[in-house]
Amino acid sequence: MPIEILMPALSPTMSKTGGKIVKWHKKEQNKVEVGDVIAEIETDKAIMEFESVDEGILAKILVTEGTSGVPVNQLIALMLEEGEDESALGNYVSTSATNIEAKKEVETNPSVPSNSSMSSNSSTSSNFSVSSNSSISSNSPMSSNSSMSSQCVTLGSRKEEGTEGRTKISPLAKKIAQNEGVNVQQLKGTGPYGRIIKADVLEFLDSGIRTESPEKDTIVEVSNMRQVIAQRLTESKQNVPHFYLTVDCQVDKLISLKNEINSADENNKVTINDLIIKAAAFSMKKFPDINSSWIDNKILKYSNVDISIAVALEDGLITPIVKNADKKGILSISKEVKDLVSRARSGKLRPEEFQGGGFTISNLGMFGIKAFNAIINPPQSCIMAVGASKKQPIVMNEKIEIAEIMTVTLSVDHRAVDGALGAKFLNAFKRYIENPVAMFLEYC
Repeated sequence: MPIEILMPALSPTMSKTGGKIVKWHKKEQNKVEVGDVIAEIETDKAIMEFESVDEGILAKILVTEGTSGVPVNQLIALMLEEGEDESALGNYVSTSATNIEAKKEVETNPSVPSNSSMSSNSSTSSNFSVSSNSSISSNSPMSSNSSMSSQCVTLGSRKEEGTEGRTKISPLAKKIAQNEGVNVQQLKGTGPYGRIIKADVLEFLDSGIRTESPEKDTIVEVSNMRQVIAQRLTESKQNVPHFYLTVDCQVDKLISLKNEINSADENNKVTINDLIIKAAAFSMKKFPDINSSWIDNKILKYSNVDISIAVALEDGLITPIVKNADKKGILSISKEVKDLVSRARSGKLRPEEFQGGGFTISNLGMFGIKAFNAIINPPQSCIMAVGASKKQPIVMNEKIEIAEIMTVTLSVDHRAVDGALGAKFLNAFKRYIENPVAMFLEYC
């Protein structure tokens, strides 16, 4: 059965003024593929490309180029599916609105009643036969505003004159260019008003000049861990009133102590982070109110000094806990941390080993980060962000000296911990870091 190509409504006023067939891009007996521009149609506002949504053979053009005032839903051409016999045109009866040729027949044939004259606002004949020589007979009335055939063609993007600063390109041409990685700025349009059409893109591709296909955005499904992190940290940042305290710690003595310990026992090497955990534990013992949580408008104070350490994983991070850190020696803390980190990265931690804790340390010094502000790990009241140590000039005894400086920032929940308490804790931590032997004396 022939496929009807109807005049589409390309602008709000076309129902009154109709449209003009400016040019047929396809001739009779030409093959038509989906997306091919088959015609250009002019309205009162613009010239627009008409792209096919069907494929087949353009069997009959019923409205010639240059014809104006073609009503909306007017049959303008017929297309046959490939392989379909042309004899289907001989006895074809349209179920759509009338062809403009029928209007001419009304005007030239006085036997046709005047109330059957066809315009965009008057009743028109829909029951007409289309033969191979395009002769049309009119029998019954039908409004020119009848519904468009579901197999009609689709229109391209609007072509308006005077558009500056924007590349004029048809939707099909744009899609092909994007899929093939063609920079449309390199193309010269041969369509109306310089619009780039499908043929321009294909010609460019045939020339062998190609640009790299643009990378496409991707959507990544996140793990349950990442979802929990997102939820908890969003709640923390929204609901916990953070404030921040920062100190610079001179760590020359701390580094020397670490080196001495490691030279004494090469099988049990400690890290700066192990010493930081111990210093934080002693500071929490001095100021136990730091070791607390704001829960249901009450402050819960913890009896044990349990310190969480942030460990980066492929899907996020986890915070295994060094329990009773104040009661453990440096070597014991070091071995425990290594074990916790190893099992955290292999997914073998038990829930009680990473759930809880009263204080968190997040150390990004190994990544070269000088300083940062960490988000509190609820329901804890504090998290300490540790940066990398770097040699810097400082003033010592009225002289400029070079020292290894490490910047530490404490994020504090102001509901449970005030500024003065946070400052006292951080100053105690600084003293232990800068005089690490004191930790061994107190432990003894």
